[in-house]
Amino acid sequence: MSKISENIKFLRKKKGLTQQQFADTMEIKRSLVGAYEEERADPKYDLLKKFADFFELSIDELINEKIDAAWKPKPKSDGSNVRILSITVDKDDNENIELVPVKASAGYLNGYSDPEYVATLPKFSLPIFKQGTYRAFEIKGDSMLPLPSGSIIISEYVENWNDLKVGETAVVISSNEGVVYKRIGSKIKADKGLKLVSDNQVYDPYYITADEIMEIWRAKGYISTEMPQPTPEPTMESLTTMMSQMQRSISQLQQEKINYVD
Repeated sequence: MSKISENIKFLRKKKGLTQQQFADTMEIKRSLVGAYEEERADPKYDLLKKFADFFELSIDELINEKIDAAWKPKPKSDGSNVRILSITVDKDDNENIELVPVKASAGYLNGYSDPEYVATLPKFSLPIFKQGTYRAFEIKGDSMLPLPSGSIIISEYVENWNDLKVGETAVVISSNEGVVYKRIGSKIKADKGLKLVSDNQVYDPYYITADEIMEIWRAKGYISTEMPQPTPEPTMESLTTMMSQMQRSISQLQQEKINYVD
């Protein structure tokens, strides 16, 4: 499983523990420790989380980072915050796609990192989403038209927020805004945070600070019961509205440029 075998062995020795001592601490058999370190077996999620907690790491770090004497954890202030991610798996040990309905959004803010809570969410799987960790969120409102309210956004977990690209869409979980689906308007900045933009120009862009953000999920697809409608012929009124929106956007960009220079 990725780099986990070498990492467990290095971290165990760094703490000065024998395989037996580490096994006793983790309440498992010594033979299992040997199997994990020699890549003859992979620890299940619950045990993997226990290892990560013991070594004060995230599961992602334990699996994907090469941890040695030169390794340093990523600082939390740059948008690369690492957290324990709760997931569920099916009978074949494949990750499920958990669904967070609108009515469960408030509860998700408190239970997103709790395995017991995540296990209560509806689950499904799609063959096109096999590599990665995915979650589905039901959205409401008209801020992301033409995507209708009630659409379900299938999203992939973003571990490092600096990997987000300006212009792509994502589900952002934050303490102040809750669960929102927006377009990324900027790279995350230490002084302002992350800029979020609605596709519906009626709604103004806004920033949320890194401290407010709990999780970010990159949008990969959506499910909707509403079929797309044909694009209507442009009218003078719609063209005038488009021009006004363009002028407004240009003014905002010019103002941001002035503020940046200052």
